Amino acid sequence: MAKPTNINNRRYLGNKYKLLPFIKNVIDTECTDIDVVIDIFAGTGAVASAFQDKQLITNDILYSNYICNYAWFSPEKYNREKVERIIDAYNAMIVHEENYMTINFSDTYFSHDDCSKIGFIREDIENKYIGSQINERERALLITSLLYAMDRIAKTCGHYDAYRQGVEFDMHLELSLPEASTENNINNQCFNMDSNELAGKITGDLVYIDPPYNSRQYCDAYHLLENVARWEKPEVFGVARKMDRTALKSRYCTGSAAEAFEDLIRQLNCRYIALSYNNMAKKGNDRSNAKISDQDIFRILSAKGKVKVFSEDYKAFTTGKSDIEDHQERLFLCICGERE
Repeated sequence: MAKPTNINNRRYLGNKYKLLPFIKNVIDTECTDIDVVIDIFAGTGAVASAFQDKQLITNDILYSNYICNYAWFSPEKYNREKVERIIDAYNAMIVHEENYMTINFSDTYFSHDDCSKIGFIREDIENKYIGSQINERERALLITSLLYAMDRIAKTCGHYDAYRQGVEFDMHLELSLPEASTENNINNQCFNMDSNELAGKITGDLVYIDPPYNSRQYCDAYHLLENVARWEKPEVFGVARKMDRTALKSRYCTGSAAEAFEDLIRQLNCRYIALSYNNMAKKGNDRSNAKISDQDIFRILSAKGKVKVFSEDYKAFTTGKSDIEDHQERLFLCICGERE
């Protein structure tokens, strides 16, 4: 029988799961009458998961994050027993076939046998969906189960910019059953869009914003999970076996981050904006430094309303090249329409 898994059981750069008590406390204390929460850079959905008693609108430009958010938060009903039965069958299988995964990824992040199984399972999920054996939520749950299982055994340091060479493949693919609610708010919505393109089309009480902070593109760090989630079987290249990610690049990782942020804030229709942004302005190496200055954050948010700042000490992600002290995660809270 498949083991259960929860939303936080995935490695992800900038994951706010451990900061949820801090974030939730600030919002519960400072904000009133919150019915609709928008997580517009949702990532793995960790922050959205703290507001499952509200109507949720989640969004992420990566399809691999969108499909997981759909699995966790969609109001669509699903048959838990059916999903568990399929996962149990996948776990019991021994697969020896050549497929897209073995051809492109054998003995890199995963062993040849695990690549064979990953490719077979992903193809089978798609065939089941096309054949109407599973609905869209069940498809999302199965893909989520596969992505989480891959992430547990991948020979990486938590992302897919490179794989660890010369290591033993001592762990093998085992899918778990996502513990997804069957009672989500019927008005929940999940989007897979550029945040700036979505911003003017949605309305909520609270918008939570957790954009990329630095030059590290998430589509580079998670290209392999994105590839398997999309299952378009593109050509891959380079040592890291990356696909073309041009359409997935974020402006928030570039010199135009402040301009993009200003455009986003201008479009938002809400009563509160909560922005997570660390104090890494000039503390790390160039790739780690924050792309939006505190001055720009205050200027842009202050044009929308009254701004308060809350902070929490937090251990920063580092590859060992950065000397980081006094690292803090900050939550900028903008009360829209109010003035100092």
